[in-house]
Amino acid sequence: MLCGGNPKLAASKPFYLLDPAVLEVPLHEAAISRIAAKIAPTVEVDALRPVDVVVLGSVAVNRAGVRIGKGAGYSDIEFALLTEAGLVGPGTLVVTTVHPLQVIDTFIPSAEHDVNVDVIVTPDEIITCSTPHRPKGIFWDRLDAAKIAAIPALRSRATHGAVTLLRGRCLTVCRGVVGPGCGPVFSPWWAG
Repeated sequence: MLCGGNPKLAASKPFYLLDPAVLEVPLHEAAISRIAAKIAPTVEVDALRPVDVVVLGSVAVNRAGVRIGKGAGYSDIEFALLTEAGLVGPGTLVVTTVHPLQVIDTFIPSAEHDVNVDVIVTPDEIITCSTPHRPKGIFWDRLDAAKIAAIPALRSRATHGAVTLLRGRCLTVCRGVVGPGCGPVFSPWWAG
């Protein structure tokens, strides 16, 4: 089974689900984004099964596993949604595939919401990263109202009372306390 994020997570069902048992084309063709968009059903997070391997795209990555994506944070949000649903965790392998020139020996700044990789695969080598970082969930206080409004999976979670928007910023509600300092881990509405 292969799943992938819908571009910009813009659909109410943000993931494509590619099941080789029902595909009418080979999986390697179905995994091409423009083909997946035409043939794959889209599903919500709760329709997915636990994920063994996550492959993240990278513009550049250093040997510590810190990566630069395209800059909009969609991979980090996908990962956060899967984390909160209990579908990725410490045992999930996170990989990127890049050209050797994209592996840099330079410090890359990262934030607490960024996902680092465990393994970098190039045509020349496989690099195991020493200290990958895994965010614990969605960092609501790092998202503005426009980003939440543009992503239905975030918008639906925000409208279930878990998040209050104040002046375009988010305040997380955790254990009955409202405020940006109560912790970055979002407690999903379905967890009770």
